Amino acid sequence: MQLNLFAEDNRLEKLTELGDSLLKLNVVNWENFRPALEKAFQRERKSNAGRRPYDVVMMFKVLVLQRLFNLSDDQTEYQINDRMSFMRFLGLSLGDRVPDAKTIWLFRENLTKSGVIDQLFIDYCKELEENGIITRTGTIVDATFVDAPKQRNTREENKTIKSGDIPEEWKENTPKAKHKLAQKDTDARWTKKNNETHYGYKNHAKVDVDSKIITNYAVTDASVHDSQRFSNFFTEKDKVAYADSAYVCQELPEHVEAQICEKGYRNHPLTEEQKQNNRRKSKIRCRIEHVFGFMTGSMHGITLRTIGIKRAKFNIGLTNLIYNICRYSIISRKSLA
Repeated sequence: MQLNLFAEDNRLEKLTELGDSLLKLNVVNWENFRPALEKAFQRERKSNAGRRPYDVVMMFKVLVLQRLFNLSDDQTEYQINDRMSFMRFLGLSLGDRVPDAKTIWLFRENLTKSGVIDQLFIDYCKELEENGIITRTGTIVDATFVDAPKQRNTREENKTIKSGDIPEEWKENTPKAKHKLAQKDTDARWTKKNNETHYGYKNHAKVDVDSKIITNYAVTDASVHDSQRFSNFFTEKDKVAYADSAYVCQELPEHVEAQICEKGYRNHPLTEEQKQNNRRKSKIRCRIEHVFGFMTGSMHGITLRTIGIKRAKFNIGLTNLIYNICRYSIISRKSLA
């Protein structure tokens, strides 16, 4: 069978008919991310020799795809080459070159070192607030675990790491010691909650009640209690705070109304009135569970493949930003229905 000149267009048209989920993200103006991205990569070219770098917005969208489908660098390269829906999302045709796994890794590393993810997140939230998506009539705060690759250390090694130091044998000037240290995450921590053991970090999120958009976040190791980042989240714009009983007794600004679930204690169980109040508060507070549920389900899990808190902060920040992008696309479709 001869190749049709319009074969690519026909195939893309068919993908559209079948429901290409990535087309739903076209409501986002990706060019708004360009200024911050270009600033992060701003450096003087020594010459015009060699290939020109890939477009920064296109590479950022590669990271969006990678996080949406929870892909490794190698799998991201393969899937872009294999899937026409990925290529269309990136604005690539069959004749264009595709960034390889090392290029994707280097782009992500440069973004991590630049710390630009915070600015990208802030700029996008500002855009959503200006468009009336974020209302700030109420705020929900909660945290979720972000599991990292587990470390198999001895008790003595873990004790040294918890004290803020590095085991002496890892510091030795030998290839084996250097390789071992490169694979060890000395920032992540173990913790236990509800008989479940976790190793890694925490994503402390502040969510707008009406839109379920994440308006702020903080990243800590997993051992930090949820309440430790609570009071830092509230500004003069916030009106009402919703949280579960883990945040009881936490201080709030005077202008913020506290709608925090109460906790029962031994020999002091909750009264029927307190239980009823908790149910009322929980109907609103539970909306933040939808946020973490979307990350776990639609974004294929809340986990890390990286080592160290600096990379964890980038990846968790990227996850929160991509969630906001997806949430905005859902809100936009509902408003048009």
